[in-house]
Amino acid sequence: MLRQLPQNLNNMNILDAGCAAGWYTQQLVNRGANVVATDISPEMVSSTVRRVGNKANVLCLDLEANLPFKDNSFDYIISSLTLHYIKEWSLTFSEFQRILKPKGVFAFSVHHPFSDIKLLQDAHYFSTQLIIDKWDKDGKSFEVPFYRRPLNLILNETLKYFSIEEVIEPQPTIKFKEKAPEKYEMLLKSPQFLIIKAIMD
Repeated sequence: MLRQLPQNLNNMNILDAGCAAGWYTQQLVNRGANVVATDISPEMVSSTVRRVGNKANVLCLDLEANLPFKDNSFDYIISSLTLHYIKEWSLTFSEFQRILKPKGVFAFSVHHPFSDIKLLQDAHYFSTQLIIDKWDKDGKSFEVPFYRRPLNLILNETLKYFSIEEVIEPQPTIKFKEKAPEKYEMLLKSPQFLIIKAIMD
């Protein structure tokens, strides 16, 4: 995702939509950007504030609602592994289109639809399907719902509001191979994530 952005982001206004614990927020701040970071989770907002302090404006917001930003406010919108938690993208993308400047960049990543379909017992590739994933953390199990979409829907929903500049299926790096050789081989054979780089017309 970061390779899709310039190293120098001085005076650029960036929305980190779905900031989680603020890792991307920190990277964007380090490049000189004016960052607004949002997450629906108060806990994630608190984590981001702990990470970046007052170097970014961190807000608790629902991306499925109207956003409290003026038209043409941002040069970039970054959304990392967030949009698959949203069932309907229409309002979200419409709002992103409204607040992004002309020729602005919208880059987002989601789970790859070819990977997620393996999690379903009754898979219907051409449907949007709810998946309940289970995460284990600190000895507790959490159910995490998200939505798997077919590739054509991901692309066509984006194209309703933006022009697509690049479709990226990230591959593991050599550095990753050194740390986790078995997982490296698995990731080479099956894409896990999908990145879309889109442009505001």
